[in-house]
Amino acid sequence: MSRTESKAKLDLEKVIFIGRTYEEYMKMFSLSEDLLEGKKILDCPAGACSFTSVGQKKGLNITACDIVYDHSLEDLKSKGQEDIAHTMEHMEKAKTNYIWDYFKNIHHLKEHRQRALNDCAADMGENSQRYIPVDLPHLPFKDKEFDILLSAHFLFTYADRLDFQFHLDTLKELLRVTKEEIRIFPLVDLEGNKYKHLDKVIRYLIDNDCLVKEVEVPYEFQAQANSMLKIKKMH
Repeated sequence: MSRTESKAKLDLEKVIFIGRTYEEYMKMFSLSEDLLEGKKILDCPAGACSFTSVGQKKGLNITACDIVYDHSLEDLKSKGQEDIAHTMEHMEKAKTNYIWDYFKNIHHLKEHRQRALNDCAADMGENSQRYIPVDLPHLPFKDKEFDILLSAHFLFTYADRLDFQFHLDTLKELLRVTKEEIRIFPLVDLEGNKYKHLDKVIRYLIDNDCLVKEVEVPYEFQAQANSMLKIKKMH
């Protein structure tokens, strides 16, 4: 892909390509391998996370999708390195907004972010068919194509730039492509405030025949970001 084509699709400068590890996902979403075994799983949006890469090695059936997957692997690796460096600088100034329990210190955090990027990039190089470019709120998948859908650090997180209608349109699409269950983490924005329209979102989901539960999870890095929305489809 030429730089011109790449730029036309999405300006990489406007997004952060950074990822969480497989182990973080298991805690963020209160998952077990027994629960995931035999299920078709979608990570949306997946960014530079290693959940797909590591999960596939464990025999799980995971597909990753993200708007940035239109870019070349080299561009993404380069962007990922820049974003890790930039984020660690920011962390030095904002340490008090985070709970240093899962991660011992900034160096430990950097190791995790680097490992996630390395695992993700290696798998993208070997198994590009698992990494699908998408442009939410639209997904190029069939109705009920996935049993379980996981969505981390997107909805609710970017409440300052994604309006309520975008949240609803995206949720409709997540529901469409999912057969059984959706889990969304976290429920707070970048400042640690609970998403202000969460009650309206829950009401919408209940009105559309879903069982909805806010579940505390065994993971808290950003202060107050320690619960997920667990959405079970009833039909």
